[in-house]
Amino acid sequence: MIVEGSALKLIYVVIDGMGDRPVKELNDATPLAAANTQNLDFLARTGKTGLMYSVGRGIAPESDVAVISILGYDPTKYEASRGVMEAVGAGLDFKDGDLALRCNFATLDAKGKIIDRRAGRNLTTEEAKGLSDLVNRNVRLTSHPASFSFKNTTGHRGVLVIRGQGISLSGNITNTDPAYTRIGGMGVVSVNPKMVLQTCKPLDETQDARFSADLVNEFLKKSYLVLEQSRINKKRLSENKLSANGLLTRDAGHLRPQFFNINDRYGVNFCCLADMSLEIGIARLLGIDVISLPSPSGNLAKDCQLRVEKLLKVLNSYDCFYIHLKGPDEPGHDGDYNLKKEMITTIDKYFFGELLPKIKLQEFLFCVTADHATPCKLKAHSDDPVPTLISGNSINGDGTLDFSEKACAKGSLGIIEHGYEFMPQLMALLKS
Repeated sequence: MIVEGSALKLIYVVIDGMGDRPVKELNDATPLAAANTQNLDFLARTGKTGLMYSVGRGIAPESDVAVISILGYDPTKYEASRGVMEAVGAGLDFKDGDLALRCNFATLDAKGKIIDRRAGRNLTTEEAKGLSDLVNRNVRLTSHPASFSFKNTTGHRGVLVIRGQGISLSGNITNTDPAYTRIGGMGVVSVNPKMVLQTCKPLDETQDARFSADLVNEFLKKSYLVLEQSRINKKRLSENKLSANGLLTRDAGHLRPQFFNINDRYGVNFCCLADMSLEIGIARLLGIDVISLPSPSGNLAKDCQLRVEKLLKVLNSYDCFYIHLKGPDEPGHDGDYNLKKEMITTIDKYFFGELLPKIKLQEFLFCVTADHATPCKLKAHSDDPVPTLISGNSINGDGTLDFSEKACAKGSLGIIEHGYEFMPQLMALLKS
């Protein structure tokens, strides 16, 4: 059955970490170029393509900064920390003056050396829930009057909110995760970091920042003692898995960001299909309705099909759809170019291949891009521009033959210098 609509609608698909660099073992193709992407290639051939710096040249952004930008918000103009956005997405109570931080379960040795930033990337939701419950039950903060709430989200990820009792706290503190640093309030990838748990330090001389750093350091020290002795981690070790015995923190914040409402700004009605707390939190803060989705099942094909089903069910209720697909980012971080290629192929077949036959493309403005590149060679985010296409409605093809970094570099959209410039262009096309 083909779903029909009356007015032009926007389907904006962001494929997390899709961009990459040529891989020698793939005959110098990128994972995207090497993947079987007949549906994305069709959209590229019938549309216009280009490359986009999701934030700007020379900036290797974290996901929060990149997503904010490609949704039309200049990240240099908003007080927006990942910790706060993840807390909102995870459903934790957060008020201005609280301290919110993004966390990773990690594997540490007794001296604080980081063996693995993600505890082997095989921590189950059940294990993470058990470990977070242990921390909440057994850790008490005494360096300053404060309480906390720690919540696991997806896999090795978690969120921490610390609330001062009679004191205000400040997000103007350093990360304890050495892989990321903060420049101008934005989270960016560190260059050649020393993989050791960092001491949290205040970035100004205020009491709020000093107390916040003290509380984070106390929380991490006490959490390590609890996690190191947990039955869950002893069982993981017996199964030759890495212990999730430590926590890394980054991107602290103490203020709820004051974004403009995207629906009011453009006169549209947006909804979001995403399964990670970060993207959910961003959507809520922008005024975007969130369509409930289950956590990733580990079966990407099944997850893509479910998202198509959910999208089709709400297609007549909204006119703009932001869809965030996580897949390729993780193998990029792991340097697994074959898995990244396979995941892109799966997304093409089971998301785009399932969706396109069920809609009339001329009734939609269809955009596909990535929030950032995650080159397998680097195993980290980079500042490379990401492939971008606009298709559907009355868009005419510009001669692009396939959807890849190399092909998009020759497209008529050219180089989009800042991601936040892109959404106003899409909205203008939608209204034209």
